[in-house]
This record gives sequence, structure tokens and C-alpha cells, in this order.
Amino acid sequence: MPNKRDALTLALNERILILDGAMGTMIQQHKLEEHDYRGERFQDWHVLVKGNNDLLSLTQPQLIAQIHREYLAAGADIIETNTFNATTISMEDYDMASLSREINLESARLARAVADEFTVREPHKPRYVAGVLGPTSKTCSISPDVNDPGYRNITFDKLVAAYIESTLALIEGGADLILIETIFDTLNAKAASFAVEEAFEQAGVTLPVMISGTITDASGRTLSGQTTEAFYNSIRHIKPLSIGLNCALGPDLLRQYVEELASICETYTSVHPNAGLPNEFGEYDLEAEEMAQEIIDWGEQGFINIVGGCCGTTPEHIKAFSDGLKNTAPRTLPELPVRMRLSGLEACNLN
Repeated sequence: MPNKRDALTLALNERILILDGAMGTMIQQHKLEEHDYRGERFQDWHVLVKGNNDLLSLTQPQLIAQIHREYLAAGADIIETNTFNATTISMEDYDMASLSREINLESARLARAVADEFTVREPHKPRYVAGVLGPTSKTCSISPDVNDPGYRNITFDKLVAAYIESTLALIEGGADLILIETIFDTLNAKAASFAVEEAFEQAGVTLPVMISGTITDASGRTLSGQTTEAFYNSIRHIKPLSIGLNCALGPDLLRQYVEELASICETYTSVHPNAGLPNEFGEYDLEAEEMAQEIIDWGEQGFINIVGGCCGTTPEHIKAFSDGLKNTAPRTLPELPVRMRLSGLEACNLN
């Protein structure tokens, strides 16, 4: 039986794989209140926890499992664990850092159980679980104090420790791969990647790794200032299964960066954009069929190997992507000339 990376590689060479859509968007539709987030276990917790979506894996596991089912029924090949903010660093906002490991573990177990349900039902289409490591609420490269540019509220070593704990729990819970996503600071991504390798060594297993960065606005750069190619050059040595882009922008504004990445990336590409830009109420208006037109064109142009949705997307969006791309060939990996590929804020490629 092939290992996870071989099985995914085989599938990626045959077709475009579908990632799920937004967990947060689906949770918001249920209009949960403070008591829903707390459940019985945390009814006396000393700080407010409404908005801590990752906690719902403990207090409302049936809801999280149902969201996974809806995305799988819509055609998703890969579902993401409900762990975007589950590192100890992000959980400090709720005084719940001590729960980080448990949340990652239970979130992975939930996703694993539901994915296995669908794999048993449709063995010709195995479903995979991506253990999600989010960017955390802090940045290693940028000072949060405009009056003190040298100040940092997080260290590389603290990020590494947090990511190791989360990764080990995701592995134990049954994740098939690790997804480092929504990276706005490449140094955070490097800390996560270093931690993942350390966790693999500790656990005695090696899983495929996906890395997905975020172009924050129309400038075409990450929050820490890198262009798409500079970001790619910074992390290509990690040799992940895929490198991609997600969040911040809708498919129309993200297109040029997806096309650029497709032309320079030596491995598979992944993209999961927002359903447009948020309106004045913070909601996303791009409907499934309209968004799918752009996504289908990306497939026809040979830009993508894995595609899904980020903020504002729902199972309806994922179904439209899946249906529209079912007969579209995946992107072919390019053969690029050997270069010394360096980066600061810009790429520097030397022959």
C-alpha cells in the first residue's frame, strides 16, 4: 500500500484535487452564542470565549463533524482540521494555552473519522485530512510598536515550540498531511516548517507538507513585504508537497499571482481564495457559480493542482469547483533551469 505522499502524488498527477472551504463561515451561519461555545465543560471559564472556533471541537464536536461532512459531500478530497488558531500562542487570547494539544488532537480525530466515513462509502475516491497550522496572532518579523521598530512580541524559538506541540497532536489524531497556511510572515512559516520536521523526527513519521502564503493586498506582497516569487524562493528548500496562496483576496485580484506561482513553482500548486472582498458588513458576496467561473478558468489555463475556498466560501462553492473541474487536467510541473534562487523582499535568481 503506498504511503500518504505517494498516494497524494499519484492523485495529483491524475486530476485537480479539491480542498474544502471556510470553516469559520460555516460556523457563523449557526449564530452561536457564548453559552454554545462554553458547553458544559467551560460554563464557568473566567474569560469570554465566543469566537474561539477551535474550542468547538471540544464543546460542539457534532457541529464540526457535520461541517466536514457537508464539504466532503460537496466533492472535497481534502478537509482541513478545525485548528487554525489552536496553537498555544493564539489560545493565549482566551487563557486556554494549556488546551492547545487537546484541541489539535480532537480536531484531527473528528476530521479523520468523517473522512474515513466517505472513503469507505467511495473507496475509488479516498479522502484526506490536512492538519492545519495557522500563522498565529503574532509576527516574528514586524514590530507591533511603531515607536520601537526593533521590538518583537514573539521569538522564533517560542513559535517553534508551539508548532511542535500542535503538529505532534495532529499526527496522533490521524492527519494525512500538514498544511501551514495563511502565512503573512515568511519567518513564521520557517518556524513552522522547522517545527514540523522536528515533530516528524520525534513521532517517527513523515507526512506530506503543504505551505500556503497570503498576498495581503493589491501591492502583490505578503504583510512582511515579499513578492510571490520571493516568498517561493524563501521556502522552496523545504521541498513541500505543494506551495500555494490563500485568503485576503478574491479570485479576480489573486489571479495574476496564481499565474506567476504556476510558472515558477517546481512542485504542485494550491490555491484557496476568498469569496471576493468583504463588504461594509464584513460579509462576502461572491456567489458559487460566479466564483467557479474564475476557478475553472485557472484549471483550463493550467495554473492549479489543488484548489478550494477560504473566507466566505461554503459547500456550494466547493461543489461548483468540483463539478466544473472534474474533466480538467491538472497543472503539469514545469522543468526550470538550474539557478541560485535567493530572496529578500524581491527575488534574486542567478545563473
